[in-house]
Amino acid sequence: MIGEDYARIAYLVLLLAAVGGYFVAENRQTLGKNLRQLLIWGLIFLGALAAVGLWQDIRNDLSPRQNLVQETGQIVLPRAYDGHFYATLLMNGQPIDFVLDTGASNIVLTKEDALSAGVKMEALRFFGRAMSANGPVRTAPARIARVELLGIQDYGVEVWVNDGEMPGSLLGNDYLQRFEKIEIQRDKMILTR
Repeated sequence: MIGEDYARIAYLVLLLAAVGGYFVAENRQTLGKNLRQLLIWGLIFLGALAAVGLWQDIRNDLSPRQNLVQETGQIVLPRAYDGHFYATLLMNGQPIDFVLDTGASNIVLTKEDALSAGVKMEALRFFGRAMSANGPVRTAPARIARVELLGIQDYGVEVWVNDGEMPGSLLGNDYLQRFEKIEIQRDKMILTR
Protein backbone atom coordinates (compact mmCIF):
# COMPACT_ATOMS: atom_id res chain seq x y z
CA MET A 1 0.00 0.00 0.00
CA ILE A 2 2.77 2.44 0.96
CA GLY A 3 4.78 1.39 -2.11
CA GLU A 4 1.81 2.26 -4.31
CA ASP A 5 1.65 5.74 -2.74
CA TYR A 6 5.35 6.35 -3.46
CA ALA A 7 4.88 5.13 -7.04
CA ARG A 8 1.98 7.55 -7.56
CA ILE A 9 3.99 10.44 -6.11
CA ALA A 10 6.98 9.61 -8.33
CA TYR A 11 4.70 9.42 -11.39
CA LEU A 12 3.14 12.81 -10.56
CA VAL A 13 6.57 14.41 -10.02
CA LEU A 14 7.80 13.08 -13.39
CA LEU A 15 4.63 14.27 -15.10
CA LEU A 16 4.98 17.71 -13.50
CA ALA A 17 8.65 17.89 -14.56
CA ALA A 18 7.76 16.99 -18.16
CA VAL A 19 4.93 19.52 -18.37
CA GLY A 20 7.03 22.18 -16.60
CA GLY A 21 9.99 21.54 -18.93
CA TYR A 22 7.79 21.92 -21.98
CA PHE A 23 6.30 25.13 -20.54
CA VAL A 24 9.75 26.68 -19.92
CA ALA A 25 11.05 25.67 -23.39
CA GLU A 26 8.04 27.09 -25.22
CA ASN A 27 7.79 30.36 -23.29
CA ARG A 28 11.42 31.52 -22.91
CA GLN A 29 10.67 35.05 -24.15
CA THR A 30 7.71 35.71 -21.80
CA LEU A 31 8.84 33.50 -18.96
CA GLY A 32 8.52 36.19 -16.22
CA LYS A 33 4.94 37.06 -17.18
CA ASN A 34 3.94 33.39 -17.44
CA LEU A 35 5.53 32.56 -14.07
CA ARG A 36 3.53 35.36 -12.43
CA GLN A 37 0.32 34.01 -13.95
CA LEU A 38 1.28 30.49 -12.89
CA LEU A 39 1.93 31.74 -9.35
CA ILE A 40 -1.45 33.51 -9.26
CA TRP A 41 -3.26 30.36 -10.43
CA GLY A 42 -1.31 28.30 -7.89
CA LEU A 43 -2.37 30.64 -5.10
CA ILE A 44 -5.99 30.49 -6.28
CA PHE A 45 -5.78 26.69 -6.27
CA LEU A 46 -4.26 26.63 -2.76
CA GLY A 47 -6.93 29.07 -1.56
CA ALA A 48 -9.66 26.82 -2.96
CA LEU A 49 -8.13 23.79 -1.21
CA ALA A 50 -7.92 25.72 2.06
CA ALA A 51 -11.56 26.84 1.70
CA VAL A 52 -12.71 23.25 1.13
CA GLY A 53 -10.76 22.05 4.18
CA LEU A 54 -12.03 24.91 6.30
CA TRP A 55 -15.61 24.25 5.17
CA GLN A 56 -15.29 20.62 6.33
CA ASP A 57 -14.22 21.82 9.78
CA ILE A 58 -16.94 24.47 9.96
CA ARG A 59 -19.62 22.08 8.73
CA ASN A 60 -18.70 19.54 11.39
CA ASP A 61 -18.88 22.25 14.05
CA LEU A 62 -22.19 23.66 12.85
CA SER A 63 -23.83 20.37 12.06
CA PRO A 64 -21.98 17.51 13.73
CA ARG A 65 -22.86 14.03 12.60
CA GLN A 66 -23.81 11.11 14.79
CA ASN A 67 -22.28 7.81 13.82
CA LEU A 68 -22.19 4.15 14.73
CA VAL A 69 -18.82 2.54 15.38
CA GLN A 70 -19.30 -0.81 13.66
CA GLU A 71 -16.58 -2.68 15.58
CA THR A 72 -17.97 -1.87 19.02
CA GLY A 73 -21.62 -1.12 18.26
CA GLN A 74 -21.28 2.18 20.10
CA ILE A 75 -23.05 5.33 18.99
CA VAL A 76 -20.89 8.46 19.02
CA LEU A 77 -22.58 11.86 19.25
CA PRO A 78 -20.28 14.87 18.79
CA ARG A 79 -20.81 17.99 20.90
CA ALA A 80 -22.34 20.81 18.85
CA TYR A 81 -21.09 24.40 18.74
CA ASP A 82 -23.59 25.37 21.47
CA GLY A 83 -22.26 22.74 23.90
CA HIS A 84 -25.22 20.35 23.60
CA PHE A 85 -25.40 16.86 22.16
CA TYR A 86 -27.95 16.21 19.42
CA ALA A 87 -29.31 13.03 17.89
CA THR A 88 -31.67 12.30 15.04
CA LEU A 89 -33.99 9.37 15.70
CA LEU A 90 -36.45 7.78 13.33
CA MET A 91 -39.87 7.73 14.93
CA ASN A 92 -42.23 5.57 12.92
CA GLY A 93 -39.81 6.13 10.03
CA GLN A 94 -39.75 9.94 10.31
CA PRO A 95 -36.50 11.72 11.30
CA ILE A 96 -36.89 13.77 14.48
CA ASP A 97 -34.06 15.92 15.86
CA PHE A 98 -33.49 15.82 19.62
CA VAL A 99 -31.40 17.58 22.22
CA LEU A 100 -30.04 14.98 24.65
CA ASP A 101 -31.11 16.10 28.11
CA THR A 102 -29.92 13.96 31.01
CA GLY A 103 -31.90 16.29 33.31
CA ALA A 104 -35.19 15.39 31.63
CA SER A 105 -37.06 12.32 32.86
CA ASN A 106 -38.92 11.59 29.65
CA ILE A 107 -38.82 11.85 25.92
CA VAL A 108 -40.65 15.12 25.26
CA LEU A 109 -41.87 15.96 21.76
CA THR A 110 -42.93 19.30 20.40
CA LYS A 111 -46.40 19.25 18.87
CA GLU A 112 -44.85 19.54 15.40
CA ASP A 113 -42.53 16.58 15.96
CA ALA A 114 -45.39 14.54 17.44
CA LEU A 115 -47.43 15.17 14.29
CA SER A 116 -44.46 14.14 12.12
CA ALA A 117 -44.08 10.92 14.12
CA GLY A 118 -47.74 10.06 13.50
CA VAL A 119 -49.20 10.87 16.92
CA LYS A 120 -52.93 11.45 16.68
CA MET A 121 -53.17 14.86 18.31
CA GLU A 122 -56.97 14.80 18.70
CA ALA A 123 -56.69 11.69 20.91
CA LEU A 124 -54.22 13.27 23.36
CA ARG A 125 -55.24 14.12 26.92
CA PHE A 126 -53.06 16.86 28.38
CA PHE A 127 -53.26 15.92 32.05
CA GLY A 128 -49.53 15.86 32.85
CA ARG A 129 -47.53 18.79 34.17
CA ALA A 130 -43.88 19.61 33.59
CA MET A 131 -41.67 22.49 34.57
CA SER A 132 -39.92 24.32 31.77
CA ALA A 133 -37.74 27.42 31.70
CA ASN A 134 -40.94 29.37 30.96
CA GLY A 135 -42.88 27.85 33.85
CA PRO A 136 -45.32 24.93 34.05
CA VAL A 137 -46.64 23.34 30.86
CA ARG A 138 -49.23 20.68 30.15
CA THR A 139 -48.13 17.35 28.69
CA ALA A 140 -49.86 14.31 27.25
CA PRO A 141 -48.57 10.73 27.04
CA ALA A 142 -48.40 8.90 23.72
CA ARG A 143 -46.71 5.81 22.30
CA ILE A 144 -44.45 5.56 19.29
CA ALA A 145 -44.63 2.16 17.63
CA ARG A 146 -41.00 2.10 16.40
CA VAL A 147 -38.02 4.25 17.41
CA GLU A 148 -34.63 3.82 15.73
CA LEU A 149 -31.22 5.34 16.38
CA LEU A 150 -28.61 4.28 13.80
CA GLY A 151 -30.05 0.80 13.44
CA ILE A 152 -30.88 0.25 17.12
CA GLN A 153 -34.64 -0.23 17.31
CA ASP A 154 -37.09 -0.03 20.18
CA TYR A 155 -40.81 -0.66 20.04
CA GLY A 156 -43.78 0.82 21.89
CA VAL A 157 -41.79 3.71 23.32
CA GLU A 158 -43.63 6.12 25.63
CA VAL A 159 -43.24 9.82 24.86
CA TRP A 160 -44.80 12.97 26.25
CA VAL A 161 -46.14 15.69 23.97
CA ASN A 162 -45.61 19.23 25.24
CA ASP A 163 -48.60 21.54 24.89
CA GLY A 164 -46.41 24.65 25.29
CA GLU A 165 -43.74 26.23 23.15
CA MET A 166 -40.43 24.39 22.89
CA PRO A 167 -37.44 25.10 20.65
CA GLY A 168 -37.02 21.36 20.02
CA SER A 169 -37.75 17.89 21.30
CA LEU A 170 -35.85 16.46 24.27
CA LEU A 171 -34.38 12.99 24.58
CA GLY A 172 -34.47 12.30 28.30
CA ASN A 173 -33.57 9.49 30.66
CA ASP A 174 -36.47 7.20 29.71
CA TYR A 175 -34.66 6.58 26.43
CA LEU A 176 -31.06 7.03 27.59
CA GLN A 177 -31.50 4.37 30.31
CA ARG A 178 -31.99 1.81 27.55
CA PHE A 179 -28.23 2.00 27.03
CA GLU A 180 -25.84 0.02 29.20
CA LYS A 181 -23.35 2.85 29.42
CA ILE A 182 -23.29 6.58 28.67
CA GLU A 183 -19.89 8.27 28.58
CA ILE A 184 -18.82 11.82 27.84
CA GLN A 185 -15.26 12.10 26.58
CA ARG A 186 -14.29 15.69 25.83
CA ASP A 187 -16.46 16.65 22.86
CA LYS A 188 -18.34 13.43 22.30
CA MET A 189 -20.98 11.34 24.01
CA ILE A 190 -20.68 7.58 23.59
CA LEU A 191 -23.74 5.38 24.00
CA THR A 192 -23.17 1.64 24.46
CA ARG A 193 -26.00 -0.83 24.35
